[in-house]
Amino acid sequence: MSEKLALITGASRGIGKACAIELAKAGYDIAVNYAGNVDAANKTVEELKALGVQAEAFKFDVSNHEEAQKGVEAVLEKFGRIDVLVNNAGITRDGLFMRMSDENWNAVINTNLSSAFYVSQPVVKIMMKQRSGSIVNMSSVVGVSGNAGQANYSAAKAGLIGLTKTLAKELGSRGIRVNAIAPGFINTDMTKDLDTSKFTDFIPLKRLGEPEDIAKAVKFLAVDADYVTGQVLEVDGGLII
Repeated sequence: MSEKLALITGASRGIGKACAIELAKAGYDIAVNYAGNVDAANKTVEELKALGVQAEAFKFDVSNHEEAQKGVEAVLEKFGRIDVLVNNAGITRDGLFMRMSDENWNAVINTNLSSAFYVSQPVVKIMMKQRSGSIVNMSSVVGVSGNAGQANYSAAKAGLIGLTKTLAKELGSRGIRVNAIAPGFINTDMTKDLDTSKFTDFIPLKRLGEPEDIAKAVKFLAVDADYVTGQVLEVDGGLII
């Protein structure tokens, strides 16, 4: 049985992988959730094991309620407990609101918002029995400020903020803290095809963030911030000051 276990959704690469590595360095065994890229997930698991912790990949679709439930059960069966949950899985399907299809709206809402409900609900039951736990939801600065061409993504990320604050109020008495991270422009697969030079002009720190910048903030909220709950930490280089 693990002494400390972190479950991270969408953890095979990008921000999720960086969070897994940061929490592994803090001594947490890691459950790596992934949707389809088994090679990336297995590579991440090997990197985590090299840090001296237990790690295992779990394939399940977080946007499917039944799969998410079974996935959490599989993690619990393997590790015996869940101390940290990072709801990180997300996709984009950008487009102007008037042209946005139902398919693209629902895909983003289900993967970026509903998934946090589907995964958190069974995890919270575990944490309530433990009378301890920490949840970090991966929102976005566009969930705070909005963004043209991203009505679905902005709505989902804003919804995560509302979910975060509500769960913090509901679960605080059980020793469970719930916070959110709002990343700005981060150097990941989601931004690799963008002309980033036009964004850095508006960022006071004059650079894009790296996945490790987000991972350090996640580790702070998940592990170190014992008296912090219901908060949204913007990690954006000052983009939306």
